[in-house]
Amino acid sequence: MRLALFALFPPLGLCLHRPKHTMNILWPARTQTTEMEKASVRVVLTMLFFIITSLGLKAQQYDLLIKNGRVIDPKNKIDTKMDVAIAEGKISKVAKDIPATQSKKVIDATGLLVTPGFIDMHSHVFVGSNPDIFADGIYSVSADDFSFKSGVTTVVDAGTSGWRSFPAFKSNVIDKSQTRILAFINIAGAGMIGNPDQEDVNDMSAQMTALTIQKYPDIIVGVKIGHYEGSDWTPFDRALEAGNMAKVPIFVECHLPKYSLEDQLNKMRPGDIITHSYEKITERESVVDDQGKVKPFVLDAKKKGVLFDVGHGGFGFWFSEALPSLQQGLAPNTFGSDLHRFSMNSGMKNMLNIMSKYLNMNMEVPDIIQRATWNAAQSLKRNDVGSLTEGSVADIAVISILTGNYGFIDAGGNKINGSRKFESELTIRAGKIVWDMNGLSAQTFNSKR
Repeated sequence: MRLALFALFPPLGLCLHRPKHTMNILWPARTQTTEMEKASVRVVLTMLFFIITSLGLKAQQYDLLIKNGRVIDPKNKIDTKMDVAIAEGKISKVAKDIPATQSKKVIDATGLLVTPGFIDMHSHVFVGSNPDIFADGIYSVSADDFSFKSGVTTVVDAGTSGWRSFPAFKSNVIDKSQTRILAFINIAGAGMIGNPDQEDVNDMSAQMTALTIQKYPDIIVGVKIGHYEGSDWTPFDRALEAGNMAKVPIFVECHLPKYSLEDQLNKMRPGDIITHSYEKITERESVVDDQGKVKPFVLDAKKKGVLFDVGHGGFGFWFSEALPSLQQGLAPNTFGSDLHRFSMNSGMKNMLNIMSKYLNMNMEVPDIIQRATWNAAQSLKRNDVGSLTEGSVADIAVISILTGNYGFIDAGGNKINGSRKFESELTIRAGKIVWDMNGLSAQTFNSKR
């Protein structure tokens, strides 16, 4: 500070640091001071005040600081007590014991998990006014209404739109949402508009689908195939063709009853994703046999690099399939919820409920967080999400693990009991607090004021 004052104001610096007799030589006694000299002193003191004030403000270099939480960031191999600082909507610093004085706002996360914002790999959010359909219809839901309260900051729409309808989806929903919305685009041109229109092979253009992906590479992350009741492989082949042209994965749903599971997995490439992995329905055979053993061709597909998403939904997750799969090495890569109007009120609830099921199926907490964050980001080839890397967008979930007596329901109405569950305490999207369950960021009310 003294060097700075001397550099900016040499006379004042000399006055502050030279002996008294020297100061008298440089500056006349008060009785001899002219009005001009008094005015100069006032100017210098005013400027000094602003310099000191600005230096004090500069010390608060962060907008938000989360202290004392257990930070789990799989990408950066962090699992320890650390602080996370945010400035201008981005992760500014992750370190131990960042001084609270350096931030405008401080949140104490003692006893809580601090993780990257979660990525829901399977949702339907192309909401609109049309009845009885998903694409621009009432079967989809508004992402912001459900994402943040479960720690989710990014959702991936699972093919609700196709190349014809994606521009409307973007302008009407994606561009208007706080939640980051990415999308698998349906090989059916109009998207999920119901049968028979969504099964029109003539509207399944690999070229137009690939061109649409290339036009919106920051949003569209892959090609979805999943609603076709014929035995012709043309829809599947065109989805693969579009994926090859645009260099993106395909996302395979279960509603392909004439294709065997083995044939589907054989056609899929490393990095392609199959969802509803642990279902037990007539539309697609199970991944386990009648004795509860994972089928060899399923394990072969995993070794090849096919990725398995939960895709819980209303019918896509059964403990009878999921638990033996987990025990035999077929753990899910990601925790897609298949969020839509009906699934959210059934056994699925939300993504945290799925994560809690795996917690009570004895998956370790760091492994759960990895699947909810960095695994999903890698599946989507998006290195800009799913981590707390310094300089990345500040999407953060602050989570508690509650203890008690809880029940968890699958798609078949079966229940397991558990003693722990995840709850979202605070969600931050692009540096802004968008969900605060118990007022971690709020001031305590003083009733005596």
